Amino acid sequence: MTTPLLTISGIRAVYNHSVVALSDVSVTIGRGSIVALLGANGAGKTTTLHATANLLPAERGRIAAGKITFDGQDVLATSPGTLVRSGLVSVLEGRHCFKSLSVEENLITGAAGRGSRRREASADLERVYDLFPRLKAKRRISSGLTSGGEQQMTAIGRALMARPRLLVLDEPSMGLAPLVIEEIFKTLSRLNKEDGLTIFLAEQNAAIALRFAHRATVIENGHSVLEDTAAALRARPDIKSFYLGKADLHAAAEARNPTPSPVPA
Repeated sequence: MTTPLLTISGIRAVYNHSVVALSDVSVTIGRGSIVALLGANGAGKTTTLHATANLLPAERGRIAAGKITFDGQDVLATSPGTLVRSGLVSVLEGRHCFKSLSVEENLITGAAGRGSRRREASADLERVYDLFPRLKAKRRISSGLTSGGEQQMTAIGRALMARPRLLVLDEPSMGLAPLVIEEIFKTLSRLNKEDGLTIFLAEQNAAIALRFAHRATVIENGHSVLEDTAAALRARPDIKSFYLGKADLHAAAEARNPTPSPVPA
C-alpha cells in the first residue's frame, strides 16, 4: 500500500435524520492507485462516493460517525468546491452533461470550475482529445445529440479539465456497450500509468473493475465486508458467486475470519 491520499474511516451515513444508508464503511486509497468499491444495487456505493466529495448535505444526508480525510484535509469540514480546487473531482452516476452545450463547451466548464487560465485550459483540452479522439470529432455538436458512451467520455473529460489528483467515478460502465466500457477503462488505466492519477470508482460490474483496479473493497448493506488486492478477489469463488446472486458476503467474510467456537464447559 502506498501513502494514503484518501482515508474513509468507519463512516455512518444517515438521510433525513432517520434512514441509515451506511453503518460502517472504511476504505483506504493509496496515492497512484486504482481502487474499486464493489457491491450490489443498494449496498451503499453511491452514498460512499457522495460522502467522499462532501455532497451528502445537498441530499438531506449527513455523516453521523466516522471520518474522511483527503491529503490531510478533513473532507466533512471542507466545501465541495474547495475539494475540487484541491484536486478531489467527482464524476457522478448518470453521465451528467449540459445537453444544450457543445461537447467542447462542456469540457471547458471543468476548467472554469478550477479557475484555470486560458493557456492551461487549452493544453488540458488537447490532452482530453488525445485520450478521447471521439470527442474531438464531435467537439461542436451538442452533448445531448451524442451517444451514451460519448456523454460519459465528456463527463470524464470535464472532470479531467479540473486537473484532479483523485478522480472519483460512480458506475462509469452503467448502460454502456461492452466495447465502450473497455475503451473507457483502458483510458482510465492509461491516466493512472502515465499521469499517476489516483482513481476511486464504484462499480457493479465486478469483472471489469477487478481487471483494471489494484485493490478493491466490497460493501454489503452499508458495511465493508471484504478488502484485498484485485487479483486476490478475482480468484475468490465466493466473489464470483455473489455477483451471480448466489452467495452472502457476510458468510464469505465469516469464512475468511471465522469466529472461534465456544469452549465446552
